[in-house]
Amino acid sequence: MGVSASVSLAALNTLRLPATADWFAPIGNVEELQAVLSFARNRGLGVLPLGEGSNVVLSDHIPGLVLHMVNRGIQLRRDDGERVCLRVPAGENWHDLVVWCCDQGLHGLENLALIPGSVGAAPVQNIGAYGVELSERVQGVEVVNTGSGKADYLSAADCCFGYRTSLFKHAEGTDFLITAVDLVLDRRAPVHAEYPSLQAALGDVIPTHRQVMEAVMAVRRRRLPDPVIAPNVGSFFKNPVVGFDVAAALLAQHPNLPNYPAEACRVKLSAAWMIDQLGWRGKEQGGVAVSDAHSLVLVNRTATTSRAVLALAQAIYDSVLEHFGVALSMEPTILGPDGSHPQ
Repeated sequence: MGVSASVSLAALNTLRLPATADWFAPIGNVEELQAVLSFARNRGLGVLPLGEGSNVVLSDHIPGLVLHMVNRGIQLRRDDGERVCLRVPAGENWHDLVVWCCDQGLHGLENLALIPGSVGAAPVQNIGAYGVELSERVQGVEVVNTGSGKADYLSAADCCFGYRTSLFKHAEGTDFLITAVDLVLDRRAPVHAEYPSLQAALGDVIPTHRQVMEAVMAVRRRRLPDPVIAPNVGSFFKNPVVGFDVAAALLAQHPNLPNYPAEACRVKLSAAWMIDQLGWRGKEQGGVAVSDAHSLVLVNRTATTSRAVLALAQAIYDSVLEHFGVALSMEPTILGPDGSHPQ
């Protein structure tokens, strides 16, 4: 059992914030996880899962035991000639999985290419991009209850997926640690290329799944800074979803505000457009800047604490609320005791 004390997490968060875990353990399988959880229970330690750190803001000090899933090895669960079910361990890299599936002719994930992070983290956020959400392909997830150490299986319905959220982001699901994800893919899945930026990238061709994946990658590389070069967590704010009446009033004042239909007769608004209109793009505060390439991305230039990141996020939140009457929500999760969500 490889439990270590006082471990730096600077290499395990894409904002590259200095952070230290009191205790740290890489997890290769369920048995190792259950042994480490017993270690934590015997010492009264809280536990915190951490994947590749691509959607988190780490505080300087992380108390308790940080669990880092490193399990690998894709398993074929079912294949009827058209639809395939794969069990994918939580430690697999998400983008590598998308490319591998496309190479195998297993389709449905192409629009989610180049999203950073691990497979185990993907359902937590219900990652989505260019008109596709992960929840459309999840059959279920293997989990371990971090309190009891008991292994369990949750169906897609049990996961309570929503727009950039799931059971695992709410109090009733925080004790579940995802160890593997069951995905259903389709050799004859329809191609999804309706998103405007994809259509522009693809032109007039009738695209294949691979062409869509390559277009997604090209658009993301053009619009979103590489976290290896410019430390960031991708989109920092969600696109707000509001009632039809609220959207109608905003559009009467701001007819150029991009908007899209959402569930339950609601409307999704462009957070990036609102932030841009308020002049935030390129601005820097406390060593953190709004990206010149995309106003939803906050880039860490010189900051050494989560407080600097959250201070800029709060200033943007306040500005949008004051001018548009819309409350933005963060996409990344804050881990550790420092700071609080913009509000």
